[in-house]
Amino acid sequence: METLTIGEMAARSGVAASALRYYEREGLLHAARTGGNQRRYERADLRRIAFIKIAQQVGISLDEIREALAELPENRTPTKADWSRLSSHWRHRLEERIAVMVRLRDQLTGCIGCGCLSLQRCTLINPRDRLAARGTGPQMIINPPAPE
Repeated sequence: METLTIGEMAARSGVAASALRYYEREGLLHAARTGGNQRRYERADLRRIAFIKIAQQVGISLDEIREALAELPENRTPTKADWSRLSSHWRHRLEERIAVMVRLRDQLTGCIGCGCLSLQRCTLINPRDRLAARGTGPQMIINPPAPE
């Protein structure tokens, strides 16, 4: 089994060595230790790190990432089936996030239902901030009305 030092892992993954140590402290990653207490990572951990990095980039919390990674086996390299199972559990959550990002992209220049009432269009879509009754924040983005 090929192992990588922390420097090699950082260089290949694009994640700083300090972040790798942090991921290990947070239980997202595990490194074996040499007799001199130096970290050694399995090459397969590159996929785990890539998953963490991409999930963070799309706004998924470390707690959610940790929960997902806990589904993977610890005693062996995860297989395609293991990753597929994780993917199927996340599909709905990711589709919801994608829908929110699409609404943000498409509606940001108009009223988003945040209550600012600063755009002319707000008086049509959100008169007297009636969307506040549905919750806090930009309701047209995070909690859009059901299609008619």
